[in-house]
Amino acid sequence: MAATPALAALSRAGVPHEVVKYDHDARERSFGAEAVKALTESQGIAAEQIYKTLVIEVPGGLAVAVVPAAAKLSLKAAAAALGASKAVMADPAAVQRATGYVLGAVSPIGQRRQLPTVVDDSALDWERIFCSAGRRGWDVALSPLDLLRMTGGTTAKITS
Repeated sequence: MAATPALAALSRAGVPHEVVKYDHDARERSFGAEAVKALTESQGIAAEQIYKTLVIEVPGGLAVAVVPAAAKLSLKAAAAALGASKAVMADPAAVQRATGYVLGAVSPIGQRRQLPTVVDDSALDWERIFCSAGRRGWDVALSPLDLLRMTGGTTAKITS
């Protein structure tokens, strides 16, 4: 299979990374939970190292929030971290148009146009974290600092 835009961007930038694949169940709709279950059981990865990419709508457009897969995003905290007055979850069709990725495979890296990004500050507790590589059943392990560099992102406590 061809590289995803996320993996191509990481390779072009010379960012050290590792792709970890698992069998995605096409019936599954809880993509973060599926990744946690698969990666903790098959790879022995700590659940807290696995992050999900959520696209939110703030006044003025879309933005990205990257949080631990098992955590709940605080829309209020994400909005504040992005300097916005409020945030709501983005429409799935708008997410796909803006990022070029399907739901369950939205990577914070390699989007059609890079959206403002905030990463939960817990990511900094890890040498590397896992996030979507841009295809369902594919995650990429990388340094949280490299993720921030690749996305132009900031960190804040954005979980509740």
